Amino acid sequence: MSFQPFDLEAYQSRWERTVEMNLADSSVQCLTTRDWLSNDEQQQVLDTGLFYPEVNGTALLRERIAALYPRATPAHVLVTVGAAQANSMICQALLEPGDEVVVMSPGYRQVWGLARNAGCTVRELPLDPHNDWRADLGVLDQVVNSRTKLVAVVNPNNPTGSIFTDAEMQRIVAACARVGAWLHADEVYAGTEHGRAAETPSFFGRYDRLVCTNSLSKAYGLAGLRLGWIVSSPEMIEELWRRHEYAVIAASAPSMTMAEIALLPEKRRWLFDRQKRLTRDGHAVLADWLAQQDGRFSLVPSHATAIAFVKSHLALDSLTLADRIRIEGNVLVAPGSLMGAEHHLRVTVGYPAEKVKKALARIGEVAKKLSLD
Repeated sequence: MSFQPFDLEAYQSRWERTVEMNLADSSVQCLTTRDWLSNDEQQQVLDTGLFYPEVNGTALLRERIAALYPRATPAHVLVTVGAAQANSMICQALLEPGDEVVVMSPGYRQVWGLARNAGCTVRELPLDPHNDWRADLGVLDQVVNSRTKLVAVVNPNNPTGSIFTDAEMQRIVAACARVGAWLHADEVYAGTEHGRAAETPSFFGRYDRLVCTNSLSKAYGLAGLRLGWIVSSPEMIEELWRRHEYAVIAASAPSMTMAEIALLPEKRRWLFDRQKRLTRDGHAVLADWLAQQDGRFSLVPSHATAIAFVKSHLALDSLTLADRIRIEGNVLVAPGSLMGAEHHLRVTVGYPAEKVKKALARIGEVAKKLSLD
């Protein structure tokens, strides 16, 4: 069977260490260990034993994760190496050749590629840029059928920053329930909302054939911990736990210690407040920059994430444009074609304002030169 590479991650990993400024990532500027841990908390990390930790996650960490979900218990939780491992195991557990899988488009194409590599047919749920990047749920009803094994959503969405309404969530659940499909909700951007105060609610508790994933990478700014989790029924957690043992045995003990600290209510609030401040400031800088671009770029404003999915009105395809920005501007952005939307760039603005201004100025200079060629 031919192998579908993860093209977006391949592009980023190839080039992200070669540029002066990387705006291709999808989280805010991540913290150092010293930035967010008190002296006592640092000592707690240093005192963590480096023996094998609890394979499914420490009891305290699973308790703190469960507290984030309505009526969840530690038995509903499995701690993983980032949401990436969680998503991968879910596909491994649920999918067989010939199954059909529905994914959002544009989107983060991990499940899209995993399903193709499993021999599945992938169908897309389109997001409409002319309707605030809302999902076309009429199409969802058409593509979900008796062969659909899995419907995979990312809420809030990467790269558009759109958020499902409660009515949309109910309709997605109903589409899955109609045919008995599993629903996989990747919720790593919950807590990154910058246009409203309320945190995006989880799908957990709305459906029995449901798996939810999350991590400390996006809303928390702790991507380097590589700490994620799955929340599902205890029966599904047992199934996934057995695959977790094959894949990694366990997440790292120091990462789990820091995750326990990050999920303390006051610490979690501090991390979210920091992330939202960077995100809002960055989006304000981007709005000012867009107003000066003479129509070369436009944007459907996002409701969450530190990401802007910027539309290019230049003649170049997104990969060529991103490469020109990388080579001539020394700035990395992500081509939209690698996420299912040509003539777009994923640009992360969750950095200190001066860095965002400097990087955007370089992008503008390259674009102006290209428009004159």
